[in-house]
This record gives sequence, C-alpha cells and structure tokens, in this order.
Amino acid sequence: MIKEIKIQLRDDKREIPQDISKVKFGKTFSDHMFLMDYNSKDGWHDARIVPHGPIPIDPGAMVFHYAQEIFEGMKAYRRPDGGVQFFRPYENIKRMARSGERVSMPAMDEDMFMEALRKLVEVDKDWVPSAAGSSLYIRPFMFATDVGLGVHASDSYLFCILTCPVASYYPEGINPIKIMIEDEDVRAVRGGTGFAKCGGNYAASIRASKRASEKGFSQVLWLDGVERKYIEEVGAMNIMFKIDGKIITPALNGSVLPGITRMSSMELLRSWGYEVEERLISVDELMEAAKNGKLEEAWGTGTAAVVSPVGRLTYKGEDFTVQDGGIGPVTQKLYDGLTGIQSGKVEDTFHWMEKLEK
Repeated sequence: MIKEIKIQLRDDKREIPQDISKVKFGKTFSDHMFLMDYNSKDGWHDARIVPHGPIPIDPGAMVFHYAQEIFEGMKAYRRPDGGVQFFRPYENIKRMARSGERVSMPAMDEDMFMEALRKLVEVDKDWVPSAAGSSLYIRPFMFATDVGLGVHASDSYLFCILTCPVASYYPEGINPIKIMIEDEDVRAVRGGTGFAKCGGNYAASIRASKRASEKGFSQVLWLDGVERKYIEEVGAMNIMFKIDGKIITPALNGSVLPGITRMSSMELLRSWGYEVEERLISVDELMEAAKNGKLEEAWGTGTAAVVSPVGRLTYKGEDFTVQDGGIGPVTQKLYDGLTGIQSGKVEDTFHWMEKLEK
C-alpha cells in the first residue's frame, strides 16, 4: 500500500462540461492528476495528487531519446444509482506491468496502483459523466526521467494518471467503419514490442493510417511482419470475424496487443453459446470468405469504441462489403452486452466491475 498520498487541490476549479456530447475525446481533462516517482534506491515514493498541468522535465531525459514509455487506457462509469465503477481495472494493471517488463521498466504493486486510481477518481468523481454511453477515460502512463545520452535502462521514472470525461463514441448509434488492409508497412513483429502498450508501436502505425485516411478509410488492418499474410489487428483495436457461423479472432502471437475488451468479448460470446476460435487467419482466407459470402460480420474491439462494426474491407484495390454495409446481429448484441455491464444496466454475472466505493 502507499504510505501517504499528498493531495493539493486546485484553487480555480475548471467548469465541468454540462453537454458531454460536445466534448472531443482526449481534449478536456479533469481537475487533477496523480504522480509518483521511482528510482532503484528509494523504490516508489512521493505519491501525490496535484492540479492537472505541465510536468517539468529536462530535455536530456531518456524518454525523449530512447522511448522508454508505456501507457494504458481504461474507463470509469457512472452507475444508475449514482455510484462509480471501473471495468476490469486489474487486467489493465497487469498488462501495464507486462509492457513495462518488455522495455525494462519497473512494475507497480497492483494494490498500490489501484489505490492511486481510486483516490484520483474519488477526488475528481464529479467529472464522471452520467449521459448514456459516456464515461471517464483514464490514462495511466510511465516514462524514463534519467538525464543522459546513452542507450540503457533509466534508473528513475515518473508514473502518472490523467483522466478526461468522454461522450459515447457513437452518439447517434454505432456506425460501420471502412478498413484498408495494409500491405506495405508493418506495425510489429514477434519478439518485438507488439504485445506491449508503448508509444513506439503507435508511431510505427501513423504513416499507413495517414495514407488510409487520405483514401477515405477509418482504420488500417495490419498483416504480420514476417510473412505479410496473416491478419493481426486494426490500428487502435483488435479484430473479430464471423465466418460461416464461427467467431474467429487472430491468436496472440507476441505481436498482437492482448486487449481487455477482446478478452471480455470472447468470454461473453462463449457464454452465449458461440464457437470462438483464436488462430492464425490469412488475408487470403478472409478475402475468399468475403467473395463467397461466408464473411457474415466483422468488428473491432477496444476501450474507446468498445465494439466497432466493419462495413467495408479493401485489399490491394479490391472492395468487399460486410453485412451489406450495416451492423450485424452479433456485433449489436455484443456492443449492447458489454456497454450494459459497464454502465450497470445489465447484471455483471462475470464480476468484471470494480466499484469505486469499497
């Protein structure tokens, strides 16, 4: 447990948005942030909640030069009874520890992490919106702070948590997206950092995403970095397909992010009786299924959108429409099921939700 969390409250509290639908994702931050330092001598120390604002940092800090940085994305929700709850927070905490291990960064004790999270959201709980589909997005992150130009692990780090209120990803109902399968750039390779949530993975995806956006596509669907033939994930989501009655999602092979929403989707689908396969799926198999009508539905899963239906796939200039460009019944059921549990409107038989109030 944390010995002490010092709290410095803002003197000039910001105005909480009354119409959450007008708030752009990740642009409006809550009043406060959590900070905690680490070094090999003192371990984790100086836990504090301070007004949200700039962090002083030396330009020689190793994070700028060698990219020792990791982060997470999670959410807190307002329940119908007015309370607040988190969606599977310990899974995010465990994943952040795995990401840190891959890039030689220290893990934080799970209960210590959760204590910091609870305290920050408790301080800013008025920022948790109550509108349908809205939530408080939570961004824990950590970066190297040692000053020096030399390629090795830093000895000191700063752990931070930011929060921001966000509206429903689909204020007018979920809309199918258009995806381009990328056949030039690769995002990650086995043995690399693909399974970790670190900034370098996202930097590597930006060029292809920009090209796709210029052609009118919402996202890029990545192929594996070795053979360039197996489906991996979408730029900001994991991917699932319903092919000839079965749900298929790419196996976690070390270059695919182990999504919390992906895991939860599979558990929910299996509880409903669907056959779910985690395996290699080639782009040729996917295109063949699209051509012969066996590709019944496709959707992405992730923290931001929860479930995002795919209405169109493009590969090497060839277009395929999925579910007539609409939303399939399994996609809709999955979205309703997950968001219902998260919001507290559907019974949480899986015990996924963690209440803010102990």
